[in-house]
Amino acid sequence: MKQKTMQTAVRLLSAAGLVLSLVLCLYGWRAGIFSSQDRLQSCIAGFGIAGAAIFIAFQAVQVVVPVLPGGLGCLAGVLLFGAWKGFLCSYIGICAGSVMAFLVAKYWGKPVLRCLFSEKLIEKYEKWTSEKDRFAKMFALAIFLPVAPDDFLCYLAGTTEMTLPRFTAIILLGKPLAIALYSMGLMAVFTRIPALMGG
Repeated sequence: MKQKTMQTAVRLLSAAGLVLSLVLCLYGWRAGIFSSQDRLQSCIAGFGIAGAAIFIAFQAVQVVVPVLPGGLGCLAGVLLFGAWKGFLCSYIGICAGSVMAFLVAKYWGKPVLRCLFSEKLIEKYEKWTSEKDRFAKMFALAIFLPVAPDDFLCYLAGTTEMTLPRFTAIILLGKPLAIALYSMGLMAVFTRIPALMGG
């Protein structure tokens, strides 16, 4: 019963986050903030360091409580702050959130997986944990290349014997490439949308 209640709460929180994001996007569109990337960045620059801090916090929270796909957050970082600053903000936030997710799972154990993720997803990757060394290698590869559900794997790692220093090292070394690929790849697609719509 408690597990179902938590699952419902997580789904409601995710839905609320999605609705809030859509409302903010609609507001920004109507206010003309999204009319150009320069105008968008000027608007964010008005918040000073607080703007970057809020974005970093958002990136951290969306790992712990998946509200939006992580790739969209990386794209938002590039749009809001430019390529390098956006990458850095996403990197700091996602790494911090990944460590938090790992620690949550270390404390609560496997039950937290079933509160946040589907049984099908858990069964698909839980076999990685059957061998300690194999999991560490598979986890590092998945983090290095954006081919698996990173948020879930951070939680899963927390239910294994992996230590915090080893986990942190894998995240810090493995995340840059994945974040860069998400950021630049989605940015390339995003910049092509107006041309495609105009065509």
